[in-house]
Amino acid sequence: MNNGKPNWWSRPSTSAPEAARIPTPPSEDGDGDFPLPAPRPSEAPGAADGAPADLTETEQDSGFRLTEPQPLTSEPLAAEPATGPAVELTKSAPAAQPPADGTPPEALVHAEAAPADPAPPAQPLHTPDEYRTPPYGEPGPWAPAPPVQRPPAAVPPQHGGPVPAAAPMGGPHAHPQAPPQPQPHPQGPPVPPGAQGSPWTQYDPWGAGGPGFAFEQAPRKKSRKGLAIAGALVFALITGVIGGGIGAYVERNGGLTTVELPQAEAGDTDRAPESVAGIAASALPGVVTLHVRGSGSSGTGTGFVLDTKGHILTNNHVVDGAASSEDITVTFSSGESARAKLVGKDTGYDLAVVQVTGVSGLKPLPLGNSDNVRVGDPVVAIGAPFDLSNTVTSGIISAKERPITAGGEKGDGSDISYVDALQTDAPINPGNSGGPLLDSKARVIGINSAIRAAGGSGGEGDGGSAAQPGSIGLGFAIPINQGKRVAEELINTGKATHPVIGVSLDMQFNGDGARVGEKGKDGSASVTPGGPAAKAGLRPGDVITKVDGQRVHNGEELIVKIRAHRPGDKLELTLTRNGKELTKTLTLGSSQGT
Repeated sequence: MNNGKPNWWSRPSTSAPEAARIPTPPSEDGDGDFPLPAPRPSEAPGAADGAPADLTETEQDSGFRLTEPQPLTSEPLAAEPATGPAVELTKSAPAAQPPADGTPPEALVHAEAAPADPAPPAQPLHTPDEYRTPPYGEPGPWAPAPPVQRPPAAVPPQHGGPVPAAAPMGGPHAHPQAPPQPQPHPQGPPVPPGAQGSPWTQYDPWGAGGPGFAFEQAPRKKSRKGLAIAGALVFALITGVIGGGIGAYVERNGGLTTVELPQAEAGDTDRAPESVAGIAASALPGVVTLHVRGSGSSGTGTGFVLDTKGHILTNNHVVDGAASSEDITVTFSSGESARAKLVGKDTGYDLAVVQVTGVSGLKPLPLGNSDNVRVGDPVVAIGAPFDLSNTVTSGIISAKERPITAGGEKGDGSDISYVDALQTDAPINPGNSGGPLLDSKARVIGINSAIRAAGGSGGEGDGGSAAQPGSIGLGFAIPINQGKRVAEELINTGKATHPVIGVSLDMQFNGDGARVGEKGKDGSASVTPGGPAAKAGLRPGDVITKVDGQRVHNGEELIVKIRAHRPGDKLELTLTRNGKELTKTLTLGSSQGT
């Protein structure tokens, strides 16, 4: 056997000695091919015509490749008498056509062959056939029908064993053996000549079954890989279901256990007095929120306590809409509320004083000095922007002595306020009006009164109206020095006095400076006879350019600078007359405010 495949030899001869010369390899090791004994001579029809039967198996049908057969000689071998016991074949031979007498192949179970005496080496039975006719063909008189054998057990191949030589086929009509040629058979193995229409077919001992018997297939082992994959899928499914349930529970309930977040321990809540928190803690008890109703409107503002008698300072535009004292309500930082009465107000300074009675535990705020304020000083603003009580914001002093005017809704100028203000970037919104602007020592240095709108107009909201602008970092406060004087006059007399110079200004003048008019409003003299300006030598047409060395650009700025002083203060005015610059000194007079 070569490479585990059997070698097929040419048809054995009819002489017994020739069959006996076929070498028989050891069978227990399974390395050689199984011996084939010579069949008994018998007469078979179909051999007279010399047509060889094509019983060669192809490589495509059987899976085996045919080896080159041994050449046969034309010299016949002498037949010798068969002696010795018969040998039973262990390998089935290729199936042939049934005998002529009609005996079925199943009836031929075993074939006996008598061992022959040793014979000389094999000689070719006849000359080679130029047509290389395959040695196998249909049964003839010189070749008996091969017996049908049961399929033997598979014998493992034995490597290195001898390969028996092909047994020569003899006879007067034998042809030399030609090497088999593999032929493709799409529809199955070839049918031997003369066997068409026969119920018997070619027998392949190594094929899938044969006539009369079938091999039993070994049971197929179950695939462990498939079981492993199925188990993995089941495990993944169970794990996914359990994980999804746990995730849903954690999402709904916040976890499997109670969550405790780290937090700093309770410590000292005291703050440095100069910090924003320290200033707010010190000033909040003295800040109040005012709610005013009257004349079909309402508003919200802020104020702060001046003394223990219950006097509270705020802006005039906060309480200007109140018809009576019953329309003003004051709410303290503790949440307690009380009714307040109007003590006095002044439109020109935009300040007013109200008073609460029957309230104990009042905490007045200390007053600072606005003349000591410098640009860049830190400040804190407290108020109720848009009715949000006790709101604290912080910033710095952005500028000083900003001349601003507010009001003017009446049209006659009687409600216009002139303020030489402190500018701050601490956020101030409608509702902060009247609240304190504090320095770093929690002292009041200004009264928050106005803001600059993004549209370019100045003004102050009185109660969170939707039309009022918000803070853009431009807030203005009345200096506390001016507020203190006005508040004292309002508490003592109910009226405030205004410093004056005794002239009527031309508010339509477009040049640089404040020009003294030619005539007054009612046609009277523009310079009041016997007034401060007349005594200092001012004349109609003079253009005032400076007050105490500070430049003024229009009449409003001149009024702001004058009202920043008290009546009786002396001022140095710089003016221009007929192209010449002159300096005049005068003492401020007094007028009753409204």
